[in-house]
Amino acid sequence: MILVGALPQSIAQAASALQRGELVGLPTETVYGLAADACNEAAVAKIFATKGRPANHPLIVHVASAEAVPAFAAEVPVFAQRLMAAFWPGPLTLILPRRPDVGAAAAGGQNSIGLRCPAHPVALALLQACAAQGMAGLAAPSANLFGRVSPTTAAHVQSELGRELLVLDGGACAVGIESTIIDCTRGAPVLLRPGQVSRAQIEVACGLALLDKDNLQAPAPRASGTLESHYAPRAKVRLMSAQDIAAKLLALGPHANNLGVWSVLRPDAGDGVAMGAGVVWRAQPSSAAQAAHDLFTVLRDLDARGVQQIWVQQPPDTPEWEGVRDRLQRAAA
Repeated sequence: MILVGALPQSIAQAASALQRGELVGLPTETVYGLAADACNEAAVAKIFATKGRPANHPLIVHVASAEAVPAFAAEVPVFAQRLMAAFWPGPLTLILPRRPDVGAAAAGGQNSIGLRCPAHPVALALLQACAAQGMAGLAAPSANLFGRVSPTTAAHVQSELGRELLVLDGGACAVGIESTIIDCTRGAPVLLRPGQVSRAQIEVACGLALLDKDNLQAPAPRASGTLESHYAPRAKVRLMSAQDIAAKLLALGPHANNLGVWSVLRPDAGDGVAMGAGVVWRAQPSSAAQAAHDLFTVLRDLDARGVQQIWVQQPPDTPEWEGVRDRLQRAAA
């Protein structure tokens, strides 16, 4: 059931459902989440069961403001406080030491927990309504089956998880890819997942160099969306240069079939490459922010059209494209 998220009665209905231990589809500025009371272990277990997600793969807990962080975090380093001040509400998740008496199920059994304050007005309204009813935060991974393409509209959530789920419709997500994740449990910021908030922005805001998890001896905490294979459509995703796409289409000629192409340049715009009826082309934006916004919608659209392969033009190897490259590399793994 989809409700207009901006209506007060919709917020009240969703908060009541969450208090009863039910799940709710929640819009954020990144992607839609599948929310439950983070302190209700039975409700959190429903998230794992609904998504088919391993119970040791932690969830991100969404809070209404930084004031709610002490309800879940045992300590908050000064640099983490600076990041909250700079980017909350917004698409940044911080991994912090977890209070031992809360959120164990949402944390996947780890002694750390991921916290985020979303920027979407519907999400904030629901979190505030839940806080008023005694719920300190909402565990909310992406509202899709585990490992699949994240949803960026209420219709995506409904098509993935069914019509019985209560979903607050907050429109299309503005960002389109999941939050940047920073581990704050090791005395310095460590990048676990890139997103819209860039490395440079993190370093400027907290005043410390951002470390890479792959360069550290101690293993990083498990975190959402960091498995090698993730964000995958049913179709096989291949990352290729624009030249390789054009050459392979030319070689296949009229035999190209059940194929999707997401490329900056339309392959048949030159070089004598003709796309047949079996090729579905979508324009890849030249802007990293717009590409992030469009990414999951394009993958879902091509999947819905029944293509068996999706050829994606490899994004530029520049800092602003890091989040998009990360999602595409995992989708193609």
